[in-house]
Amino acid sequence: MTDSPASPAPSIPRSLQTYAVLYGGLLVVAGVLGYKLIKLGPIFGIGPLAVPGGVFGFLLAIVTVNATAELHGRPVAQRMVLMGFVPLLVAIALMQLVLALPPAEGWQGQATAEAVLGSSMRLILAGMVAYGVSQTLDVTIFTWMRGQPGGHLLWVRATVAALVAQTVDTLIFVTIAFYGVFPLLPVIGGQLAAKAIIWFAAVPLLYAVVGAGRKLDRR
Repeated sequence: MTDSPASPAPSIPRSLQTYAVLYGGLLVVAGVLGYKLIKLGPIFGIGPLAVPGGVFGFLLAIVTVNATAELHGRPVAQRMVLMGFVPLLVAIALMQLVLALPPAEGWQGQATAEAVLGSSMRLILAGMVAYGVSQTLDVTIFTWMRGQPGGHLLWVRATVAALVAQTVDTLIFVTIAFYGVFPLLPVIGGQLAAKAIIWFAAVPLLYAVVGAGRKLDRR
C-alpha cells in the first residue's frame, strides 16, 4: 500500500504575511511609546491637547487591520486581532526579564530603565485590555457596514469604525494607564481630539495600504 501524497500547504497571500508582521510590531512599539505624553495643541492650534505617543502606532495598527479586513475578510482580520496578543505578551515577559536581571558593573541606567520599562508595563497592560475590546469592535463595524448604505465607500466604513472603536479604546486605556498619575479628563479629551485629527490625516494612507496589498497579491 503506497502512501498518498501530502496535500500542498495553503498559500498565504503576501499582503497578509506583510501586514501580520507589521501589525504585531506596531502594537509592541505603541505600548512603549505610550510612556511619553505629547503636547499636540501647538501643532494643530487647538488648545492644550495631550496624547500618549503610542497613539500613532495604534492608529497605524487600525489602518493595517482594516486593510486586512478589506482584502481578506472579517474572519482573517479578527484572527489577526487575537494573534496580536502574542507579541504583546512576549513584550511584557521580556520587559520583566530585562528589569529583573542585574545590571552590568559601571552601568548607570537601571533607574532610567525601570522608569521607562516599568511605566511601559502598565501602559502595555492597559493597551491590551483596550486593544482587545476596541480592535474587535473596529473590525466588526468595518465589515458590517459593507452592506449598509454608503458602505461601498471605504473611507466611510473605516472612519465610522475607527471613531467609535477609538472612543471606547481611549476611555479604557486612559483610565487604566493614568488613573492616579494624571488628571483623566484632559488626557481623554486630548486623545479623542488628537485621534480624530490624526485619523482623518491617515485615511489616504488606508487607501495606499489596501492598494499596496492588492499589488503584493498579484505578484
